[in-house]
Amino acid sequence: MTPRTPQEAYDLLIQLGATPRLIRHLTLVGEAVEELIAGYKKLRLILDADLVRVGAAVHDAGKVEHPEELNHHGSSHEAAGQAMLLANGVSPAIAEFCVTHADWQRDDISIEALTVALADKLWKGKRIAELELRLVDKIALQLSVDRWSIYSLLDDCFERIASSGDQRLARSM
Repeated sequence: MTPRTPQEAYDLLIQLGATPRLIRHLTLVGEAVEELIAGYKKLRLILDADLVRVGAAVHDAGKVEHPEELNHHGSSHEAAGQAMLLANGVSPAIAEFCVTHADWQRDDISIEALTVALADKLWKGKRIAELELRLVDKIALQLSVDRWSIYSLLDDCFERIASSGDQRLARSM
């Protein structure tokens, strides 16, 4: 069953053994996603916002099988999450967020996947210039505008999300 909402995604992950801490992390990344989506509305960007929301809700699904990666850096959860979701009937388009949230340098990555990857950094106050510019460039290309006109609009949004990182981190425990 492919989840259509973040809540359906959380319910599926709980059935698969997700801990409350993992669900909390996914919820906090979801908060950052909502702020990004709100920032995009001013741009009139064509975006599958529901896909982004569900992608954020499942991006770390593999930490069900690799719970040690909730506390320590690791990448085993990425392919494991994708495989676990596919084995449980989740569509490839959603399961792929398990991989793309970390592999955002791919040439074929979508704005939706870059949004989840960025939210996964910003939620905790971390800004990654290369990731931000990659997203800005994709958006500028879609809208046929200059990179810097998009960046100036989104930089405030990125900073607002990142500046709340300490509060979100405090709620993640």
